[in-house]
Formats: sequence, C-alpha cells, structure tokens
Amino acid sequence: MNMMVSRTMRGLALAAGVTAMLATAGPAAAAGKVRVALGDVLSVETLAVAIALERAKDRGVDYEMTAFAKEELAIQSIVNGQMDIGIGTPYSVIQKSKVPLKIVFQMSRLVFFPVVSNKYPDWKSLNGQPFTFHARGTGTEAIGNIIAKREGIQFGDRSYVPGSENRIIAMMNGQIDATIVDLANKNLLMSKASDRFHVLPGLDDPASDELIFASAGWLKDNQQAADIIVEELLRLWRDMKSNPAIVEEERAKRGLLSDQPKEILAEVVPFYTEGAKEGLFDPKGGGAKAAKADFDFYTEAGQMQGPASSLKVGDYWDLGPLERAAKKLGG
Repeated sequence: MNMMVSRTMRGLALAAGVTAMLATAGPAAAAGKVRVALGDVLSVETLAVAIALERAKDRGVDYEMTAFAKEELAIQSIVNGQMDIGIGTPYSVIQKSKVPLKIVFQMSRLVFFPVVSNKYPDWKSLNGQPFTFHARGTGTEAIGNIIAKREGIQFGDRSYVPGSENRIIAMMNGQIDATIVDLANKNLLMSKASDRFHVLPGLDDPASDELIFASAGWLKDNQQAADIIVEELLRLWRDMKSNPAIVEEERAKRGLLSDQPKEILAEVVPFYTEGAKEGLFDPKGGGAKAAKADFDFYTEAGQMQGPASSLKVGDYWDLGPLERAAKKLGG
C-alpha cells in the first residue's frame, strides 16, 4: 500500500493517544476497547478517522489506536489477533495468504493527476510520445497503463524519476513534458506555470489508498461495534462532502491535535476542502464499485494476481456493515 504516494501531511504526528508498538507485543487495549492498528503515524490526513472513532465512542464503542512503524506490521497484528481493526491496503495479503481479512470501508483514494506540456492538447496526441513515471512497476505507471488502454494509445519511451516533486522540477526545467503527480504537486505546478502546462483527465474511479479492515471472525463476533464504527465513518464522509470544515470543527471541539503548532492546524481545512473537491474521500464509503476499481489497479500494478475480472468482491470485502450504515443513514 502507499506505493508511490507522496502524502502532503506525512509525518505530522498526533501525539495524544498514540504509542509505538512492535508486532510481537501483546494486546495493548483494555478489556472492551476496540484495538485499532495504523501502519503509520496518525496525522492531519487521517484526522477524520480519529473523529469518526470519537463519535463511535460517544455511542459506547471505546477504542485505542496504536501506530506501527510499517503497514506490514499493522496488518500482521490483525492476522495475529493482537489488534481488531486495521487501516491500510490488505489486498495482496488476503490473496496470497488466504487470511480471512475483510475490508469494510474505503478511507481514501489514490487521486493522482496527469500533467502535460501544452503541446499535448489531449491523450491522443500522446500516442507514441515519451512519458515519465515514478518508478518501474509502481502506481503511477499502473495509472498510465490503465489510461492508455482506455484511450487506445501507446506511450513511447518511458523514463522514471522518483518523487512527484522531482518530476515537477523536471517539467519546470523543460526536461520532461508528461507525467503523473500527486495533488499537492499538481497544484504547485499549476500555480507556477499554468500557462505552460495543463491537466489531462485521469481515472474515473481512482483505486483505494487506505482501507478499514478487520478479521472476518472479529466482524462476526462484534457486529454491533463494527456497524457503529462504519456508520460514523460514512456519516462523517458524507458531512465532509458538503462541509469539509467540519473536520476542523470536530477537531477543535474534541481537543485533537491540541499540542500541534498553529501552522499544522492551519492545514486541516485546506487539506479536507481540496480532498473533498478532488475525490480523495468517497461519500459512499467504497463498496463493490471501489473493489472492482481496486482489482483493475492492483493487478495492473502487480500487487495482485489477475485477471481482475476473475476476482470476487466477497473474497475481500464484507459489504454488510456499509450496506446497513447506508440504509440507516438514508439518502
């Protein structure tokens, strides 16, 4: 997971309630608490999940979140039964190990942008032309391959420059003319050189970046708690669509990130406003449609074995909590 993702807020830690933990450690939470495993440091970009969990806590579902050094450790903690709910992208683990993990909610999507010189007015004009990706076999190349198939074109020479920010510099210096970058660097390029570059249509259904998942056994034994958590996630994701500033309102009300510098807190509203606008957060919470988009993307990226059409949603997702949440919330 997080293959090639250049996160704008990575490393901005939420200190409150987060502890470092090895996968070999024992259960961390007190009896009755839902143990949540995060394969990274909790940050502004995952603040919405913490708010949804706080809302679930208001309804009687207490939790404790643990930050792991790597996503692999977080997933392993779910497999070992040390944690109950994980945040990550477990598709490859589920397929290769046949571990009964089930995804219940799409937290965020891989929203990347094809940016090109104005000499390429559309995708057809890129047929046979050079294109630059992050690295061979990574997500940017998977996105490019999927779009090329959709547009009926083939790229010419492929080059590789790691880091969206480095590819933007190369574009500004006239070294490359076409690439795929993350949201922050797309905005940077357009703010500095919109007279020289423009954005081409990307994927209609971006693949998942972060997902909420748990073991099938835990979901069966804790259906009420799981349903409340998914319901609060879906409720907040819907709220963010119409009012992204609600994340900052809830953060302030609940005292989250209270020890962080003002410049970090100032990023909350812009991050969620831009994310909601660009489709980073699906107000439907993912589901079967998201799973099929993920199958296309992750098989193309080499993270799953295909063909994508042979993969079954039910082998990877438990749609029950999301369907019950949508029915309860209406709309």
